[in-house]
Amino acid sequence: MYLSRFLSIHALWVTVSSVMQHYPSVWGHYDVCKTQIYTEEGKIWDYMACQPEATDMTKYLKVKLDPPDITCGDPPETFCAMGNPYMCNNECDASTPELAHPPELMFDFEGRHPSTFWQSATWKEYPKPLQVNITLSWSKTIELTDNIVITFESGRPDQMILEKSLDYGRTWQPYQYYATDCLDAFHMDPKSVKDLSQHTILEIICTEEYSTGYMTNSKIIHFEIKDRFAFFAGPRLRNMASLYGQLDTTKKLKDFFTITDLRIRLLRPATGEIFVDEQHLARYFYAISDIKVYGRCKCNLHATVCVFDNNKLSCECEHNTTGPDCGKCKKNYQGRPWSPGSYLPIPKGTANTCIPSISSIGTNVCDNEFLHCQNGGTCHNNVKCQCPAGYTGILCEKLRCEEAGSCGSDSGHGARAQGSLTLLVALLGITGPRLF
Repeated sequence: MYLSRFLSIHALWVTVSSVMQHYPSVWGHYDVCKTQIYTEEGKIWDYMACQPEATDMTKYLKVKLDPPDITCGDPPETFCAMGNPYMCNNECDASTPELAHPPELMFDFEGRHPSTFWQSATWKEYPKPLQVNITLSWSKTIELTDNIVITFESGRPDQMILEKSLDYGRTWQPYQYYATDCLDAFHMDPKSVKDLSQHTILEIICTEEYSTGYMTNSKIIHFEIKDRFAFFAGPRLRNMASLYGQLDTTKKLKDFFTITDLRIRLLRPATGEIFVDEQHLARYFYAISDIKVYGRCKCNLHATVCVFDNNKLSCECEHNTTGPDCGKCKKNYQGRPWSPGSYLPIPKGTANTCIPSISSIGTNVCDNEFLHCQNGGTCHNNVKCQCPAGYTGILCEKLRCEEAGSCGSDSGHGARAQGSLTLLVALLGITGPRLF
């Protein structure tokens, strides 16, 4: 018996310890928008902030190249090997699938040997600049949750700018500059994210960390999201409460990680040297094998699901909100101004639900979320509460004896007070356990 009890206690302790160990990591998931709780009047909805899970957002983007004919292979041309810039017998041919390098290969699952990649034309028109804009568009506001990672199959460019848009490509702002020589390329002193702090986290920097030439182990460029998160959440992102608190109260910080479009501006290919070898221009080009952008649909903390339908992302809004980002209140639920949900207080946040309009009471008397029929009444087609004997009113909140004037001096006082409070709670959209 003692052994059995010990094993049970030990199993319970292991379970509790595991939950405590992982609890900080689940802060901020906000994967439930509402849950039912029990009160003296029955079940009611308890609302909380919620958001979709993060995912690989490259599955949902559209890509555009400028100039549009910059991809190699039309007409066919030869280029130099990646590892040996003087072995120039490789061919790019858009009409032959095995030799073609179209832009969609930046986002495919690797399967073709040795790897699949998009490739630009070579720098055959030197000294005219070889420049390419790669625009990634979602037609939806998204929030970044992990590093942006670009893997080059060529050498990493000597000069590059990563830009973002918050208005579907109408205007652009720099995210980060990349160069082998920041001062020469962009008139900026070189920095890394490690040089920043909580107070300078929004600074746009130029980094030389990712701009080397032909090196087999140096293909990747990062835009460091997690390193910026770490200024608030700690190096292992365990203090999510601090991070979400900052995102909740600092709009500029939240906007910094929010985008509708990204643009990769390739300004100068990898040369590996100060001077361009004009006798071997086929060694200069851009090639990208993979781009990773992790994030979630921005739903203003009013949805846990984002659907992709007809090549378009949209939030499945709750809390009586609507719109592609859940950015406004539904019709008849404009009893107070729309507001985004709040991450605070941790861990459930605040839903900031849209509440019924007073003018809509006549057409939307009751429903299954806010306007509950009281005192045992049942809602019929959202237009009428069917009240039990002894009660009347829009939400069955009144005693019938009140209308007849036959209630005793004390018999209806408590019920009247409670009925009025219940109606007020229902109209204002206040949820949660009863205060009284």
